[in-house]
Amino acid sequence: MAEAWDIEAVRAAFPALALEDDGRPRTYLDAPGGSQVPARVVQRMSEIMLGSCANDGGAFRTSVESERAMMDAHAAVAAFLGAARDEIVFGLNSTSLIFHFSRMVARDWRAGDEIVLTRMDHDGNVGPWLIAAEERGVTVRWLDFDPETFEYRYEALEGLIGPRTKLVACNHASNIFGTVNDVQRIVAAGKAVGAVTMVDAVQSAPHLPIDVAAIGCDLLACSAYKFFGPHAGVMVVAPALRDRLTPLKVRPASMDMPWRHTPGTPSFEAQAGTQAAIEHIAWLGEAFGASSPEAPLRRRVVAGLEAATAYEAGLMDRFLAGATAIPGLALYGIASRNRLDARVPTFSLRLASRSPQEIAAALAAENIFVWAGDFYAYEASTRIGLRDKGGLARIGLSHYTTVGEVDRVLDAIARLA
Repeated sequence: MAEAWDIEAVRAAFPALALEDDGRPRTYLDAPGGSQVPARVVQRMSEIMLGSCANDGGAFRTSVESERAMMDAHAAVAAFLGAARDEIVFGLNSTSLIFHFSRMVARDWRAGDEIVLTRMDHDGNVGPWLIAAEERGVTVRWLDFDPETFEYRYEALEGLIGPRTKLVACNHASNIFGTVNDVQRIVAAGKAVGAVTMVDAVQSAPHLPIDVAAIGCDLLACSAYKFFGPHAGVMVVAPALRDRLTPLKVRPASMDMPWRHTPGTPSFEAQAGTQAAIEHIAWLGEAFGASSPEAPLRRRVVAGLEAATAYEAGLMDRFLAGATAIPGLALYGIASRNRLDARVPTFSLRLASRSPQEIAAALAAENIFVWAGDFYAYEASTRIGLRDKGGLARIGLSHYTTVGEVDRVLDAIARLA
């Protein structure tokens, strides 16, 4: 039997949430740029660095433990994303992983080929492909979004994707607008012509259950430090693509997974910390999502994210109700309180009387942490004409955010307005 969401119990899992500066609590509303971590993540990483600080592949105890931790972490990520363990590749972050795979994917591109990118993506899922396209003489085509609705123009897909299309890359949730996109529709259009399909799930992973098999993409990336873990990136690689790519690796390294597409020694501690972050989400499913502790990890993770999403919906509703009532505030994203399922709790805004940087600085003075700028959403911020005008102020909520913190930031913005 699921219990009601207990925000104090949730927050107790995160040591940083109890920190104060000169007697003032910290209000972390910067989650889209990087979340806070539960104590279990710090503990697990410490255990690995102290108890099994060795490379894998050896016969001695610490090496055996490193390999066990590595395999366990890959299995946990597979459960988290609805994949298989031998489809998981760890890296420094999503951007570096996309750069890494772009070199392999683009190897057989030829002049006259085409790729499709989007105007809404973080540049981590744009820049690597642009560089590869320039090197190979490939034409870049763009899926645009409507600057009024902040949703993709899906009807344009048929005209953009064709027999020369080699790649279709898109994002699951926008890091600037918060829009949750219909990636299955985009992926299906790419797969229909045999293109490689790439999904950036960095912003959706902390909030929504992800099922790679249901999405159907060849590549999917997310970053552990956005879903309550350490600085690490994860890529899911579909077996058909995984096995035909020529790996970028040193010659002695194994052709088996997980070594096949790992260019060097991984961070075993970051992998273990990522597993601990996933176990935190599973705990949410046990405590608040009607999943028993004995249930498979995948089921507990999905239950945890569903419970967190329900809680975050209440926070989003409260924020939208307050923000849309502030004179001079312009919100860039879906603002309807009847469409909460169409977005994640990432809100970008401008005030008529203040620059985004002034907003962020004024909130920082009250120990409220938010971002200002373009957030590496280069194409999106250019499309709405704000990249060279300071961009936007961005407020990101999470399952550890309180209603009081939402009210606090709304009050502070209203005073600035």
